[in-house]
Amino acid sequence: MVEKNIAEAGDVVHRMTGGEGFELAIVLGSGLGALADEVEAVVSIPFRNLPCFPPATVPGHAGSLAAGILDGWRVLLFNGRHHIYEGYDARQVTASVRLAHFLGCGRLLLTNAVGGINDRYRAGDFMVIADHLNLLGDNPLRGRTENPFVDLTRLYDLSFFPALLNYARSRGIGLHQGILAALPGPSYETPAEIRMLQRLGADAVSMSTVPEAIMGKYLGMEVAGLSFVSNAAAGLATSPLSHAEVLEAGRRGAEHFSSLVRRLLLQWQKKGDREITPHSFPR
Repeated sequence: MVEKNIAEAGDVVHRMTGGEGFELAIVLGSGLGALADEVEAVVSIPFRNLPCFPPATVPGHAGSLAAGILDGWRVLLFNGRHHIYEGYDARQVTASVRLAHFLGCGRLLLTNAVGGINDRYRAGDFMVIADHLNLLGDNPLRGRTENPFVDLTRLYDLSFFPALLNYARSRGIGLHQGILAALPGPSYETPAEIRMLQRLGADAVSMSTVPEAIMGKYLGMEVAGLSFVSNAAAGLATSPLSHAEVLEAGRRGAEHFSSLVRRLLLQWQKKGDREITPHSFPR
């Protein structure tokens, strides 16, 4: 996944979408792919057709890029991602972010399915990522020679949270703001590891997202994170953990997930630093 491949993939997207630039990239986590069906004037591109991506291998990750319009935003919606546990390094799993930046995206919304650690979180709730613990053992900026010392003090945008929380409460959606811990997987954490994460201040745990957030910040993008609490973490649940449970929970939460994403985009629009203009894409 060299930079040449990012440029080649960008050329593929430009050819298929008529050369339009894009404003926003959304990366969809496990079981959250239904949002791609809401993109208008969509051009769908399988990851295998993009030189910077290997095929998606994880169930619940369709492995395609939807380019189109979502609530007036020119959007790239990555229906699936790659993970360190698939054998890639932290830089390789950020190919989607680097491609989005190459295509002009100034904003990046990262979504994922997480195990809830905070005892106030329930399966079906959502968490806006306020900060993270990078316990992956890798960093996407490792080996970079140009300004790798990025300040992550305010990595995640939280400007939209008060309005989003009011919206969620009015519709009975559980929404929190918390700390995401990222572990490499693919096995789920042990109960002892979850107790460790509790002591470290984590509210939820995932196997993704953090490298993408760091890369987005490095590239100067505005980054936000929205997690879906698919289950209680190890030792806190009454049933064994399974990926099938994560995917089914995502399907059940699809409607609330979609409404929160679209409300978040509305709040970003209200910041007043962009103009919505009509765009069309070839079928």
